[in-house]
Amino acid sequence: MATTTFKYNVRDKTGRVVSGKLEGESREAVATKLRQMGYIILDLDEDRLAQLNKIQFGTSVKIKDVTIFARQFATMINAGLSLTKCLSILADQAENKEMRDIIAQLNRDVEAGQSLSEAMMKHPKIFPPLFYNMVKAGETGGVLDEVLLRVADLFEQDAHLRGRVKSAMMYPMVISILVVVVVIAMMVFVVPTFIEMFSGAGQELPLPTQVLVAMSDYVASIKGVITAIVLVILFFVFKQWTKTDSGKFIWDGIKLRMPVAGNIIRKTSVARFTRTFGTLVAAGVPILSAMDIVADTAGNEVVTRALKSARGAIKEGETIAKPLGESPVFPGMVVQMVAVGEETGALDQMLIKIADFYDEEVGTAIDGLASAMEPIIMVVLAVVVGGIVIALYMPMFQAVTMVA
Repeated sequence: MATTTFKYNVRDKTGRVVSGKLEGESREAVATKLRQMGYIILDLDEDRLAQLNKIQFGTSVKIKDVTIFARQFATMINAGLSLTKCLSILADQAENKEMRDIIAQLNRDVEAGQSLSEAMMKHPKIFPPLFYNMVKAGETGGVLDEVLLRVADLFEQDAHLRGRVKSAMMYPMVISILVVVVVIAMMVFVVPTFIEMFSGAGQELPLPTQVLVAMSDYVASIKGVITAIVLVILFFVFKQWTKTDSGKFIWDGIKLRMPVAGNIIRKTSVARFTRTFGTLVAAGVPILSAMDIVADTAGNEVVTRALKSARGAIKEGETIAKPLGESPVFPGMVVQMVAVGEETGALDQMLIKIADFYDEEVGTAIDGLASAMEPIIMVVLAVVVGGIVIALYMPMFQAVTMVA
């Protein structure tokens, strides 16, 4: 959902007036966030100039930039440097201009008396709730350096898992696109040349060649162009539908039920949930707040709704394991290990072990799927292209046989 920048004047707990800017989905959302930060709102208005200056849709800051920032920040704090000194050095060292400007703004906000977590809350696109809630817990417990290292480790693990999935799927996608391009090129440019040659021969074409000619005529005609346009429009309509709450829930449910990919998607979501939840718990974030955060970062709407339902049950006094066990999303092993972690008081460690296990499971499954798909794709490519070539040369073989 699009965010809007608001200018605010507030009074802090000491009675001092503080001014600044904060992004949010609505005025009410920003007001709620400011109250949660302990401020009394004096004035809150939309910053129209900031909205006009937003010339890009997203952000140029990558997860790698944030990870480097967290790790360097932790090292400097551990060395005994003050927050403002750390932020000043990091602002000078940051390679990304947008990241450099944001760190400089963090430094100004901290110098003005805000906590680091409060300053980070103003930049939700760069520092998600996961980040600033962990920082807040680190500030409260006096272990900010340890928390920042945990954040960096979490981001690196997540990036590694995403990268492994993308790299494994890249080869099949490229080959599949190549097959489509080759087939269309042959239909549009190669087949018509043979059709002209066959029409001059005056012989009846074999059935496979007739089918190929009909397909070529359709692809090269206005009907083929219209069909392509309709398919593109349907694709974009589908993408927009999957962004709605109901569409995303239905599509994510379908993905979980896919024969092979569904198992990988489920394990990936479980690995992300357990690692994020374990990291938050280890950092001292309250259980209910941690459940809110992991629900929003699960990456699958079905898993998200299951976690939100579990949060409601936990709020009523249930254990964590019981509502998770009532959902078909989470494997029995995960539920049992969470239960053991609750009983032994080592929930964070148990969650990280689950995440490590499923990360390895996902990696093995992806490697196996990629290895199995390579020969299948090559066979499909050979059958499709070979079938077209055979259909084109069948009239020639037929002519030779008739002459003989």
